[in-house]
Amino acid sequence: MYTANIQKTARKYLPADFTITNWTALEPILKELLERPIPDKDSLEKWMQDQSELEAAISEDACWRQIRMTCDTENKELENAFNFFCMEIQPKIQPYSDALNKKLVASPFLSQLDKEAYHTYLRSIKKSIELFREENIPLQAEMSVLQQQFGQITGAMMVTVNGEEYTLQQAAKFLENPDRNLREEVYRKIQDRRLQDKEKLDELFDKLVSLRNTEAKNAGFENYRDYRFKELGRFDYTKEDCFQFHAAVKQHVLPLVNAIYKKKKQKLGLDQLRPWDMDAEPAGQTPLRPFKTSEELLQKSIDCFNQLRPFFGECLQKMRELNHLDLESRKGKAPGGYNCPLAESGAPFIFMNAAGQMHDVTTMVHEGGHAVHSFLAHPLKLSGFKEYPMEIAEVASMAMELFSMDHWESFFDNKEDLDRAKEHQLERVITIFPWIAIIDKFQHWLYEHPTHTHEERTAAWVSTLKEFQDEVVDYSGLDAYRSNAWQRQLHLYEVPFYYIEYGIAQLGAIGMWMQYKQNHQQALDNYCNALALGGTKTLPQLYQAAGLEFDFSPDKIKVLMDFVEKEMKQQEKAA
Repeated sequence: MYTANIQKTARKYLPADFTITNWTALEPILKELLERPIPDKDSLEKWMQDQSELEAAISEDACWRQIRMTCDTENKELENAFNFFCMEIQPKIQPYSDALNKKLVASPFLSQLDKEAYHTYLRSIKKSIELFREENIPLQAEMSVLQQQFGQITGAMMVTVNGEEYTLQQAAKFLENPDRNLREEVYRKIQDRRLQDKEKLDELFDKLVSLRNTEAKNAGFENYRDYRFKELGRFDYTKEDCFQFHAAVKQHVLPLVNAIYKKKKQKLGLDQLRPWDMDAEPAGQTPLRPFKTSEELLQKSIDCFNQLRPFFGECLQKMRELNHLDLESRKGKAPGGYNCPLAESGAPFIFMNAAGQMHDVTTMVHEGGHAVHSFLAHPLKLSGFKEYPMEIAEVASMAMELFSMDHWESFFDNKEDLDRAKEHQLERVITIFPWIAIIDKFQHWLYEHPTHTHEERTAAWVSTLKEFQDEVVDYSGLDAYRSNAWQRQLHLYEVPFYYIEYGIAQLGAIGMWMQYKQNHQQALDNYCNALALGGTKTLPQLYQAAGLEFDFSPDKIKVLMDFVEKEMKQQEKAA
């Protein structure tokens, strides 16, 4: 039914060789769309398709500029190309986008369009009109450039271990080493290296908070949080739901986290479990090394996906053919991982920092889930239809982590390693929730207090951290490291308030996995059918199509946590 044999969307409106080099070439196209008469419903739909084609071309151009720059943050030419788009092209597009949005909603033929098909698209257009302010254009351009500085600062961070230089991502593999002294040494080196740029990252964040606050005030909002909720299209839940989520994590998830860490402490035979012990293995057990090279990681991921459903493997294979992957960690590469949809190409781009560890497998199948989503939504007729909510996008990726566990034999050729990998994954499903709650709750405070000092920010962070802290790990003597731990979270700098989505979606992913346990094929059908809808339905409707309820109340969270706990116990018995 679904195919990975994706073709770059053929242009019907723009010249095939059109590229975005300067404003002079782009403006006449926007003017034509703005001035074009729309005498009937067919003309309106044609106009929307032409505008969508232009949006796709602009989006893909911007994405490639960002991809190339994150792959090589030390290349000034790539940085300049990205900044040129942010400062010289995007700000000039925005007034036209607003005018085109207004032209669309003012059309007398709008009422003749299929209400159901266009509901979420038009809701999003009206939201954009509501939020648009001319005076915010230069602020948004400045923020786009500043946000990328986080990757440049952190991508340059290196540490020396045993006489060799490593990126922080590469150095993390030493935290799995059986030598506890080495683990502590590397842990401290990583934290000390982060502290060297503490002031630089503080100053960068100060600028971003100030600009974001001004942007919100200009648009008539009391604070940036309320503005951002609207901008992110959070039509289906409120800040109060987020607070309820925080409370539920404390009530229903932290006890499980404590149990996991107690078991870890016993396994390692330690009197005190310290942060540098979290990824270690008991004496005599070597750390999981599921692959050696990025090519091996990719091939094993394709094999795993093929076992799950051939279409999934074909998606990754297509990306390999197009060279739409950059997987290994290296100096000068931005940190983190992402799947970047490419509106014209259809096949997205996966970026990550693999260093041969187990969590790289999780990242790869996670981003692979996002990639499958991109493939499934690509055939939708308007670019705007493909802009799906993040709360379903992360279900795509997190459910893939859980589905794929059934076929991790691709990565591990003995049962003992496979069982350890599955145990690692199930623990991670639970232990990630407190960090999600911490990052989300901290952001509410940040933007409710936009004029805070560095001291107040640190105090608020430490207080939030302690609120969700487990009772097992000994953090004594590490206050200096803990007090700026928020600076490692890319989302705070680059995509503010985008984090609770991981929590909401993890619950959705667990729900998908419950379905999968009952009926593999039906669950995968539901998964594909929901993702193929893109953003053409509301969030509750997308969850419904996936066979889920859009519900992250404390009661629902308890049911899902009980299920994961039961699965963990079964996994322990099987091992």
